[in-house]
Amino acid sequence: MKALRAFLSRADPLVRGRRPRRPLPRWRSWSIGIGLSCLCCLCALLAACGPKEPPDPKAEAPPPTQVEREADASLVKVDHPEQFPLATAVERDATPELDVTGAVNPDVSRNVPVISVASGRILEIDARLGDTVAKGQLLMKVQSADMAAAFSDYRHAVVDETLTRAQLERSKALLEKGAIAAKDVEVAQDAEDKAKVDIETAQEHLNVLGADIKNPTSVVNVYAPVSGVITDQQVTAAAGTQGLASPNAFTISDVSHVWVICDVYENDLSFVRLGEFADIKLNAYPDRNFRGRISNIGTILDPNIRTAKVRIEVENAGLMRLGMFVTATFHAPQKVTRAVVPASAVLHLHDRDWVYEPAGDKQFRRVEVVGGKMLPSNMQEIISGVAPGDRMVANALVLQNTSEQ
Repeated sequence: MKALRAFLSRADPLVRGRRPRRPLPRWRSWSIGIGLSCLCCLCALLAACGPKEPPDPKAEAPPPTQVEREADASLVKVDHPEQFPLATAVERDATPELDVTGAVNPDVSRNVPVISVASGRILEIDARLGDTVAKGQLLMKVQSADMAAAFSDYRHAVVDETLTRAQLERSKALLEKGAIAAKDVEVAQDAEDKAKVDIETAQEHLNVLGADIKNPTSVVNVYAPVSGVITDQQVTAAAGTQGLASPNAFTISDVSHVWVICDVYENDLSFVRLGEFADIKLNAYPDRNFRGRISNIGTILDPNIRTAKVRIEVENAGLMRLGMFVTATFHAPQKVTRAVVPASAVLHLHDRDWVYEPAGDKQFRRVEVVGGKMLPSNMQEIISGVAPGDRMVANALVLQNTSEQ
């Protein structure tokens, strides 16, 4: 400010308000304008460099958030609640049940493989996958070089035995006349005994190959060892077989008893106990009921879906086919008390079950429940969500349709 006063004291008289005696030169007018401009800039600079007031945090804070509260979506308001009659949940003692899905499988202890011991080429197949066969029924024919070699060995053994027997008889006759020594008879006897062993060995070989000694042939007939259903077939006509090194030609299963294999989640294993009975229903025959005994509970859980394999042994009257889907029902050991309501009071919406309970002031509240099995007289069991004595709309669908209009 002192510099400003000094400048004003040295300024031209025209600036201080005095009238000049003569006109000012043009260059002096310009200098005065420039000086005034510099003076204004200096004042602005001094004002900017001066002390500033601290900002107010409250002034810079954002305005408070306005929360808009929506109405309760579970409440339904009607003008005439008397149009929707109410029903009361009743009490019922029930045994908790667990429904799981499974499939019919063969009893592996009743599966019998069919093989051809002789190697060769398959000439004929007399049974197919799915056929019911009886014990001793012809399944296929195999042309085998092993069979031809076995008959050749047998015939050679028979011829050799005939010769050794004749030599033995001759040696005995000569011994009686003193023509040979006793040791020669002993050698002949040893040859006869070995020839008989060769015949027995050749016969056993033919029996293993399934040949008939009285009918020498290179064709091997393969018969069914047991009665049952052919559940697996690994051969075709004109194919080759390598005997025991080849896969089983057929698998015959006795389906009079079958296994039902179910997957039970880890959290539901308390429903399953060894030796207990389970109810079985076939999807193909929903009106028929079967019972089976639990014979095994898997000791290893599936790490992906956390389930254990449960095996149920069921006696098959002929309706169960291998691979059929079934529903198995397991029963808990203790009984519980549950609510029972009219089936029309339960609304199935978005894969969930709901009921409408009165909430006062002409309103109804939608409450989620867990529905159980259906009961006679159009009633339904409620596992959770409703207690005996609770009141609810008797026809939930009518109220739902009214509220959507």
